[in-house]
Amino acid sequence: MAKKTDKLDLYKQHKGQYVAARRPVLIMVPSIPYLAIDGRGKPGDEDFEAKVGALYATAFTIKMTRKFAGKGDYKVCHLEGLYWTGRGIDWDVPPERLNWTLMIRVPDFIRAADLKAAVKALDAKGKAPAAKHVRLEKVREGRCVQMLHVGPYSDEKRTVAAMQQFAAEKGLTFHGRHHEIYISDPRRVPPERLRTILRMPVGKA
Repeated sequence: MAKKTDKLDLYKQHKGQYVAARRPVLIMVPSIPYLAIDGRGKPGDEDFEAKVGALYATAFTIKMTRKFAGKGDYKVCHLEGLYWTGRGIDWDVPPERLNWTLMIRVPDFIRAADLKAAVKALDAKGKAPAAKHVRLEKVREGRCVQMLHVGPYSDEKRTVAAMQQFAAEKGLTFHGRHHEIYISDPRRVPPERLRTILRMPVGKA
């Protein structure tokens, strides 16, 4: 009998990058490959949801195509998002003015040809038309402050404030884009129990 191949789990392989601590911690984040798609406007609106759907459809199509071709299997990662309004993020700006990039981490062996084939397959089925905007890119954030936020997305400012204070005490300041990693599915978990990892790149003040 053939030996069953373990499914690759990037969270287990890189668990130090997904610390879900109730207090801020410093981590180092290397260059990571993602499937990514851009947008602007209020998270949760029609365009946002369409692009979430396109991103997942692309991710699962790539995964299943490789699996059926005997190239191994891996777990599709959680949805992540980068948010900004200028060089960083202004929490007082109306959500309709937010810029965002939605992302799903992929293994290092995923190539542009895998993405191209997946988009072509989805188009042939008339599914996820926004998939044509999905790209493969690497994101490098370096040193970051990270913390678990429990509760509704609208209450993230209190967690971010704790992260900012922690950074300041270490002589660091935020720079770059606000990063969210969605551990919970808001369609199945009530707002007060949502778990979201928040991450912010930092540098010397």
